[in-house]
Amino acid sequence: MPTVLFTCAGQRVDIVTAFARAGATTVAVDLDRLAPALYHADRYALVPPISDPGYLVALRDLVEEHDVSLLVPLTDLDQRLLAAHRDQLGALLLLSSEEIVAAMTDKYEAHLAFVERGIPSPQTWLPDAVPADAPFPLLVKAREGFGSRHIYRAETREELDFHLARTPVDSMVQAVCRGDEFSIDVFCDLEGRCLNAIPRTMIQSKGGESIKGMTLKDWELIDFGRSVAEALPIWGPANVQVFRDADGRIEVTDVNPRFGGAFPLPLAAGSRYPELALALAGGERPEPRVGDFREGVVMTRFFSHLLLARGDDGALEPFAEEVPEPVAAEPGEG
Repeated sequence: MPTVLFTCAGQRVDIVTAFARAGATTVAVDLDRLAPALYHADRYALVPPISDPGYLVALRDLVEEHDVSLLVPLTDLDQRLLAAHRDQLGALLLLSSEEIVAAMTDKYEAHLAFVERGIPSPQTWLPDAVPADAPFPLLVKAREGFGSRHIYRAETREELDFHLARTPVDSMVQAVCRGDEFSIDVFCDLEGRCLNAIPRTMIQSKGGESIKGMTLKDWELIDFGRSVAEALPIWGPANVQVFRDADGRIEVTDVNPRFGGAFPLPLAAGSRYPELALALAGGERPEPRVGDFREGVVMTRFFSHLLLARGDDGALEPFAEEVPEPVAAEPGEG
């Protein structure tokens, strides 16, 4: 049974448990002892902060101790560090190259990477290079960050200057995309071949993360997601965020080289991304199955919780509570 180590496990119970169901032994690590995903893994460990030189040492020790064959970062926080030291980790790193990770972390550099590869992307400028005839409205966006933080809409030049003067982070300016927003969850092999691409609607988002959505068997989006993933290229998972306007033009705004926040949706639609990841870790070369998924699967997310109590040794341990099974019937039934 392969062993998978998840870094910055945080709240990603969905991903940790999905790999367990796919047949992996799971090891989760985090700085925070109250990170819920720790207690849903087969084993867990607390590690130093990412900025601490001991962080990589701790990961290497855990890889050796647990005979880890695959290392999966679950957030953006340590991606650049891991990508830069992938040869020192002792296990396969499920992450794109250092060049791609660095570019996708900086949204302006990401835009340049898209343009260089012929990938459509909205007009984007550095603050001091916005042309006088730039079409409003425009967005002031943080170059680095996540969760839709530090994004400001400007309807006029005066508003643009106002936001640029007051934003607390290094920013860029981008044209507002027209049309509908979609996310495409892709997974590629270590050669950059796209193995699948699953589009979904963005019915509702909160804090930059999809909480309601539906899978679409839209071949225009599927092919577009595949072409973006292979053009960069992506190794392993990525989330491609796009807009499609009324004329059918599709533009990329972001590519996050990791499993997306709405991971349960493509999983339920039959992505088998954990199984594909384990196959790569085992030295296999899975064949692409692009477009092979169930359309019309709807996800609506909700809050959950984990209860902990101190065991005899003083360590925190989950304890069970009586949770009734769902009993609600469909409207009109029962």
